[in-house]
Amino acid sequence: MKKYLLSLITLLIPIITFAQNNSASDRVDAIFQKYTGWFVDLIFYEIPFSESFQIPWVLIVLIGGAFYFTIYFKLINFTGFGTAIRVVRGKYEDIEKHGADTLYGDVTSNEQENLIETIRDDSADGEVSHFQALTAALSATVGLGNIAGVAVALSIGGPGATFWMIVAGLLGMASKFAECTLGVKFRDVGPDGTVYGGPMYYLKKGLGQKGLGGLGKVLAILFAIFVIGGSFGGGNMFQANQAAAQFVQLFELQGTSAAIWFGIAMAIIVAVVIIGGIKRIAKVTEKIVPFMAGIYVLGAIVILVANYHHIGDAFALIFEGAFSGLGIAGGLVGVMIQGIRRGAFSNEAGVGSAAIAHSAVRTKYPASEGIVALLEPFIDTVVICTMTALVIVITNFDNNIIQYGVEINEGVELTATAFDSVIPHFSVVLTVAVILFAFSTMISWSYYGMQGWVYLFGRGKVTELIYKLLFCIFIWVGSVISLGSVINFSDAMIFAMVVPNIIGVVLLTPVVRKELNRYMKAIRTKHEAIDDGLEDMQKHM
Repeated sequence: MKKYLLSLITLLIPIITFAQNNSASDRVDAIFQKYTGWFVDLIFYEIPFSESFQIPWVLIVLIGGAFYFTIYFKLINFTGFGTAIRVVRGKYEDIEKHGADTLYGDVTSNEQENLIETIRDDSADGEVSHFQALTAALSATVGLGNIAGVAVALSIGGPGATFWMIVAGLLGMASKFAECTLGVKFRDVGPDGTVYGGPMYYLKKGLGQKGLGGLGKVLAILFAIFVIGGSFGGGNMFQANQAAAQFVQLFELQGTSAAIWFGIAMAIIVAVVIIGGIKRIAKVTEKIVPFMAGIYVLGAIVILVANYHHIGDAFALIFEGAFSGLGIAGGLVGVMIQGIRRGAFSNEAGVGSAAIAHSAVRTKYPASEGIVALLEPFIDTVVICTMTALVIVITNFDNNIIQYGVEINEGVELTATAFDSVIPHFSVVLTVAVILFAFSTMISWSYYGMQGWVYLFGRGKVTELIYKLLFCIFIWVGSVISLGSVINFSDAMIFAMVVPNIIGVVLLTPVVRKELNRYMKAIRTKHEAIDDGLEDMQKHM
């Protein structure tokens, strides 16, 4: 098997040879379009509800699943928010490491003797902290979608798209909670402590426990194939291509040589990080993501403060547009579709990718990480995407930046123009942010793809090294060639992940609810133990 996998490297030789040849790139693009176009059309097929608007069926699945999870888990999106903050801050680290029953007393089998279980110092399985798992997952979603995608959505759907973007983010919190809880629940832990998790495992093992083993195995294999394809394309080549383009533009470089050397440098840097596994990825993302997101949000806050007198008008325009359409094609429904599409596609809630990163967390309670994961769509969509939208709306009151209802292609440039109108030369910072966000997205998606790879081809250092080598080579390839159809195909594979994932999560919702109740009981036990201890201490003082 390993020899077979090694032979795959030779398949890259023709692509590498074509890298500096535009006509060759066009031929590769045409070949992909010919043989994969049907798959792209299938995944992104739009169901026509009228002559004026159509809805991609995959979007219906995403939002439908998110709405179902929101209702099933009794608005966990909102009721679990405070708990999520406390978990990330480490308030419940003691019970997640040892278990509430171990720490505060759980009657053993010899109840008649009323013996209390001895406290054991057995660490929870996992490789990273809650905060590290959160930033690793966020690094895969926070990026170009928040900067460029929002601008494109506003150009098509107008300010009202912002409202529905927020709705999609809030609903997506429930999806992230459910899938990430399952990711921890059904993960595998190797002899060396390495964690293997994600939809592949809860689809196979979880559905197997429900007597649906055949369906689970098929869905798991499909998901693994899709996540590998998505990691090479949308999670790799597209990011490298956009980062290289921003680098060349920033330094006003010409020719392909700059992109070639940028791709080589980026591939080397990524290699240094991903060879170290999820622990090293988490250490990098926990620094990059908060730093760059902080700078970006700070820039947005500066603009909002400088234009504080327009904030009320901006929200009025957003709410008016959300329920009226403001002359946008498709009217109200058209605005709704654009906002929800941007929100759902940005945070990837329901796609299942985040469950892979969150599976590596150290905890004894799967629901603890599920609750942490619900913060991800909130940060990505409700906070960052909304702030981008507000900046564009406020700086575009005179329609001098964008004409609503007229679709644009260069979202980064529009957002940069909006920021530059208040903070001169902020576009330079934005360019650096795009490059760093692309880098963080690549290292996170390398982990996602590798988990799918080892699921299909087996675990081992050689198997993992082959994938990482291929991933780094594709970074260079993506930097120097333009493969539109390849990217379209890989994006289709990312959203094809929705189908097996949502099917599995819906079928396994009773398991998620059981784990949630177990974790909340552990939290209550801790609170009761602390309260009882305080009461006893006060009595004897």
